[in-house]
Amino acid sequence: MPLELKAFLGFAALLTAQSLWALGDGFRFLSHVRASRAKPRSDFHPIAAVIIPCKGVFPEFARNIENYLRQDYPGYQVVFAVASENDPARAALARFLEARQKAPTGLSPRDGAAKPLGVSSVDLVVAGFSSERGEKVNNLLAGLKRVDPAAQVLVTADADACPRRDWLQSLVAPLANPAVTVSTGFRWYLPGRSFASQLRAAWDTSIATLLGDWKENFAWGGSMAMRVADFRRLDIAGRFWSRTVSDDYAVTRAVREAKGRIHFEPRCLVASEEESTFGEFLGWANRQIVLTRVYAPRLWRLGLAAHSLYVGTWVFGLGLIALESLPNGWRAALGAFLLAIVALGMAKAGLRAVVAREIFPEESSALGERGARYWQLQPLVPWLMFWNFLRAGFTREVA
Repeated sequence: MPLELKAFLGFAALLTAQSLWALGDGFRFLSHVRASRAKPRSDFHPIAAVIIPCKGVFPEFARNIENYLRQDYPGYQVVFAVASENDPARAALARFLEARQKAPTGLSPRDGAAKPLGVSSVDLVVAGFSSERGEKVNNLLAGLKRVDPAAQVLVTADADACPRRDWLQSLVAPLANPAVTVSTGFRWYLPGRSFASQLRAAWDTSIATLLGDWKENFAWGGSMAMRVADFRRLDIAGRFWSRTVSDDYAVTRAVREAKGRIHFEPRCLVASEEESTFGEFLGWANRQIVLTRVYAPRLWRLGLAAHSLYVGTWVFGLGLIALESLPNGWRAALGAFLLAIVALGMAKAGLRAVVAREIFPEESSALGERGARYWQLQPLVPWLMFWNFLRAGFTREVA
């Protein structure tokens, strides 16, 4: 057997093990989601304050804001924070809140149905800009100044996420366990109508499935809750948010340094959908991995190694197949192996489509039309991820 073929078989064995483990992890994630959804609702309702940084408006903006103000949770506060008076989100929020105040019975200004709101107060703050930290983090710090002193739980959320009515209750419930420092959900992109939106969904949900029922989770600032006492004890605002671009990676580092626990709550996976050009998506994806390299270098190294193994084995295999000296039988075997690796990845991505249908039944029509994109576009994801991780190795600049 030629030496180069022996070398390929070594890489192939490693990639096979990695791919089989990944598929098993997909079943693990699906099982965890189902177990979480089967649990009864909690009656743990501490006083909560929700800070939502906003930037710009988009088609689903009003719907998402309504959903944040219509949570099945008693007496919570919501603080919206924008960077500038000129941000379109400020004017949109001002109009929305003015219309809400004119609704004498707590009616939504859009649908007129008599549905009482659990929110007790709503504030809008203009944060300004800072040269020492990212805009989102600066908005959060400005929002903190408006939080009710009686608040027992602090929640952060993203305006581009669409929370269900039980989102806040589900996110806060794990904090009833004193061992849990942070409770987190994650974004779950739904495939839109454009190719870029569909590829974003396939790309990003591969990251979401890394979360699970274990201590070494990472926090996501778009759906994150922690006790105010822990927030102060860890000095998140002063030590970790004062000079950072990433709110959630900073919280993750703070919790890990303190030997705390980050609980992932599958019921707080929030639907997101974003239409963009491919260039805009690529810039966004690159930014996510650069942030990972800067704030979680160990995770970046692991990701680079895993995707380098995938791409390297594929390139090595294709090179061997191109050799005229290689017998046809070996060529066929190598081709079959490479296709089998792709099939394993598509099988795991198919499990993500199952997860999406189960946690977002209200999106059944859209998922019936485009849900298959999770697995159909999966063959492109490892190559794109490899580029994202590789590029991040040559820059620390977060655009």
